[in-house]
Amino acid sequence: MDHNHGSSSPYNYPNPYYPQNPHPPPQYGHDPYANLPQQYPYNHPSPHPFNYPYPPPPQPCFSAPHSGPINYPYPPPPPPPSSAHNTASFDFNRPPPSSDFLGPHPYPFPYQAPPDSHGHPQPQPQPQPRAPFSFHTGFEYGSSSPYNYQQNEAYSQSGQYSQTHSVAGPYQQENMSSQGSAYPPLHDLMSNVRLSDNNQPTAPASPPAPAAHPLLHSNSVTKEEKPWGHSNSVPTEERNHDFYGYSNNSFSGWGSSPHSDPGNSPNISDYSGSFNDSVHNQSLQIVPVQNNASSLRVLLLHGNLDIWVHGAKNLPNMDMFHKTLGEMFGRRPANSSTKVEGTVSHKITSDPYVTISISNAVIGRTFVISNNENPVWEQHFYVYVAHYAAELHFVVKDSDVVGSQIIGVVAIPVEQIYSGERVEGTYPILNNNGKPCKPGAVLNLSIQYIPMEKLIIYHQGVGAGPDYIGVPGTYFPLRKGGTVTLYQDAHVPDGCLPDVMLDNGMHYVHGKCWVDIFDAIQEARRLIYITGWSVWHRVRLLRDARNASDSTLGELLRIKSQEGVRVLLLVWDDPTSRSILGYRTDGVMATHDEETRRFFKHSSVQVLLCPRVAAKRHSWVKQQEVGTIYTHHQKTVIVDADAGNNKRKIVAFVGGLDLCDGRYDTPHHPLFRTLQTLHKDDYHNPTFTGNVGGCPREPWHDLHSKVDGPAAYDVLTNFEERWLKASKLQGGIKKLKSSFDDALLRIERIPDILKVFDAPSVSDDNPEAWHGQIFRSIDSGSVKGFPKDPRDASSKNLVCGKNVLIDMSIHTAYVKAIRAAQHYIYIENQYFIGSSFNWSQHKDLGANNLIPMEIALKIAEKIRANERFAVYIVIPMWPEGVPTGAATQRILFWQNKTMQMMYETIYKALVEVGLEAAYSPQDYLNFFCLGNREAVDIYENIAVSGNPPPANSPQATSRNNRRFMIYVHSKGMIVDDEYVILGSANINQRSMEGTRDTEIAMGAYQPHHTWARKQSYPHGQIHGFRMSLWAEHTGTIEECFLQPESLECVRRVRTMAELNWKQFSANEITEMRGHLLKYPVEVDRKGKVKPLPGHEEFPDVGGRIVGSFIAIQENLTI
Repeated sequence: MDHNHGSSSPYNYPNPYYPQNPHPPPQYGHDPYANLPQQYPYNHPSPHPFNYPYPPPPQPCFSAPHSGPINYPYPPPPPPPSSAHNTASFDFNRPPPSSDFLGPHPYPFPYQAPPDSHGHPQPQPQPQPRAPFSFHTGFEYGSSSPYNYQQNEAYSQSGQYSQTHSVAGPYQQENMSSQGSAYPPLHDLMSNVRLSDNNQPTAPASPPAPAAHPLLHSNSVTKEEKPWGHSNSVPTEERNHDFYGYSNNSFSGWGSSPHSDPGNSPNISDYSGSFNDSVHNQSLQIVPVQNNASSLRVLLLHGNLDIWVHGAKNLPNMDMFHKTLGEMFGRRPANSSTKVEGTVSHKITSDPYVTISISNAVIGRTFVISNNENPVWEQHFYVYVAHYAAELHFVVKDSDVVGSQIIGVVAIPVEQIYSGERVEGTYPILNNNGKPCKPGAVLNLSIQYIPMEKLIIYHQGVGAGPDYIGVPGTYFPLRKGGTVTLYQDAHVPDGCLPDVMLDNGMHYVHGKCWVDIFDAIQEARRLIYITGWSVWHRVRLLRDARNASDSTLGELLRIKSQEGVRVLLLVWDDPTSRSILGYRTDGVMATHDEETRRFFKHSSVQVLLCPRVAAKRHSWVKQQEVGTIYTHHQKTVIVDADAGNNKRKIVAFVGGLDLCDGRYDTPHHPLFRTLQTLHKDDYHNPTFTGNVGGCPREPWHDLHSKVDGPAAYDVLTNFEERWLKASKLQGGIKKLKSSFDDALLRIERIPDILKVFDAPSVSDDNPEAWHGQIFRSIDSGSVKGFPKDPRDASSKNLVCGKNVLIDMSIHTAYVKAIRAAQHYIYIENQYFIGSSFNWSQHKDLGANNLIPMEIALKIAEKIRANERFAVYIVIPMWPEGVPTGAATQRILFWQNKTMQMMYETIYKALVEVGLEAAYSPQDYLNFFCLGNREAVDIYENIAVSGNPPPANSPQATSRNNRRFMIYVHSKGMIVDDEYVILGSANINQRSMEGTRDTEIAMGAYQPHHTWARKQSYPHGQIHGFRMSLWAEHTGTIEECFLQPESLECVRRVRTMAELNWKQFSANEITEMRGHLLKYPVEVDRKGKVKPLPGHEEFPDVGGRIVGSFIAIQENLTI
């Protein structure tokens, strides 16, 4: 390593922190990768006149032509094995369904029917494909039988009739003006779980066979009710150990209580997880499995499922036993139930609902209809799928106070829907013996699979055309004509990062987030609303030498409230921090919530500590656990700002905005040098315990944004909905409740505050105009304003999850952006866990968000099309905290499983087209982390008091080796330099599900800077933001960065990161000029992820890098 670091900061600018340091950071002009041989042949013009003397990167070993115009050579799906049409009538008297559901898929709004060309075979990629894997021809489990699907006739039931578009209905076919939910009811996902005792090993990830033998499919039922002995579901037994599931009911508990009505109950109807205290998994559905073999192919469903659950008939009465227990627990009468009512009568009978699952992952859940053996749902589901499966399961359940019972199951083979034809019919509901749960018990369904190649909305990039509507089917629509400012870290000092050229001769301006927040608060005249996971009154926003101030956030807010500004703080109430009779506890998470509340107690600043409360329609047990384990994680600052002409407008900051200790940082990410200056009285490093004197701080990297324009009003709406709900939950003291209710300003009554449609907007002709959209993860337990009747979920584009309404539009936005990506994806996120349904092990974990699987399938699609595509993912070296701890190790273990699944999927795609010798999976996907190392500074004055830590402790070794990770707290994604999503949501189940942590995010693009408009690389603000981030992480800008999808760029960045890791992990202490490190695992050419030889544990602090399977409650770690 070169030890001559020059005399200036890493970016060739003077460093204000240590101007005369004998070991300052190196110059920008000194390339840490200068020893790499060979010239890089740049053959494209560069708009960046960088004058940095960096040697070019090496010539790649292999060449791959970069595709020009984007084409989409999707192969058509294989023909169906047999026809799937009904021949007999169905004896329900209800109006016939719309013709929309009987013919070819109409591609409801916003999708249009694709051109015929999309249905024809496309030209094959240049590489010659090899014989496909065996899963393309199917896994055999026995013999199959034919399917007879019947046409629907009308229902005529005593229950209510309603057509309900639910769960993921952005593509609803009624109420075109309303917004539909874009993803299934993941609230149902903590479903009634029954685990099999079949301990056979799990099949490989791709294709994954079912956890046990699949259900034998159900034939549709004719009017004469044909014999059903051949239609089998399979027995389920439960474990009281290794329990991954959660009973989606009241008083759920460990194990099962097999109580049944001797007259009507099938064998499968014992309680599933009665009194279950585990609520971690809302995404898991284990259905009864059949021990008999059947010949069902495991196929990949990648696209959307259009499902109607019409109704059921002749369900058994599951409540004979529950009647007594219900009275004992004080069950409310039917006419006062929170469930959707059926016929109001004195009879106590089943309260049915249906869950829809694929690969044991719940993708939909109907609402509950109370006391009805002939329920009519008419509920519509339009859901994303990216699953290998043999069957689609519809599990009919009875919801009761004591526990949900499985009534029976309908299993539809994937083979029958794979052709894309609509499948409709009436199916017997089977118990674990493969027999009807009750004579005549049937479920009426309609299903259509729309594969990716027919979904043209994903074929044109993220922001295509002037009529682009953004992410469809979300609570908040796309808002046009605003502006967005993007920030990296809390502060970027002037000259800290290199200049980045944009189109039209413009330069990218590096924003100063905390300075802008300070200015926005100071200039507010009407309102300052802050939401936060943690807000600390003692934090100082201004620390730069030019505008440093000793004023704290708390003092600033007090002053503004005294000026008459309405100042409201909505802060998560950490249940472990309390102040009772003078006894105070800081809380496990050290969020300072009680401390901040006390500071503002006698001021006009109103602080509402908001506990994470589950919706009332959850069980009592779940309500307790949600309140203990999950959090309010949204982070926003909302103010009024000058709009000109004596008018005010709303401006909002959205991102990883923790206005608390440990968050202030700059792109330098110092470890020791600022402990007595910028970070004096602001030391934060939760990895260490005990005496931390002389230890490195934990640097903090984050992403933020400022939204100015119509979308900012949606951030305000979110605050108002949450505040009204939280003030209602304060309970008990009416005066207190009233004061909180009255705290919100009614901006419609304030004439000088412009309304959302009056706010000044930027003309579409302005090349700097932005279009933005707000997304959330939240449920009806945390907001006021969602419909009370779950039938009305579609009117607000909400997911219906067993009578709880859910907004999970953040997950929808991520999936939409990934599917539409054409060139590259860049992600920075605090966590990266998901798609457990496709792991090689632990498939039933319940981390079922689609993001990792969608990324892997996107890469596989591009490999088959012989097009370049690259994905860069930056995560923390380890989750914040002690890396040897049980929770941290388990998170790392799940993260490793996620990586492994993605790399294996990519490798199989390479093998399929015969390119595995030319390319490796890391030519398409790479994981990185950030770290820093500082050489000894003789001017350092680090005070160490108390007893020093033991010589071999993490504190001592980190101090002696002068290194530590840079914690990645970011929650953002950039796609093709044209679209950005960022906010508070991590990529894990907690943040994506909607019923766990509450989250908010914004997605935005500049319509003048898209591939669709330019037909070339866009160089707008999003491009500048990505280039600025890469300059921060690598310490340089190189021309290959302009084509991030290129093989040259991928290999160059990976080489930089590998060299930085060697420098970070070496025994010799040297100053680091680049912070980007390869994530310390080894990925071989076959996609196997292994510990890095010689670095099985994290340097200095210990803990297995690939994690450990340590027993711990799963809802803490996924």
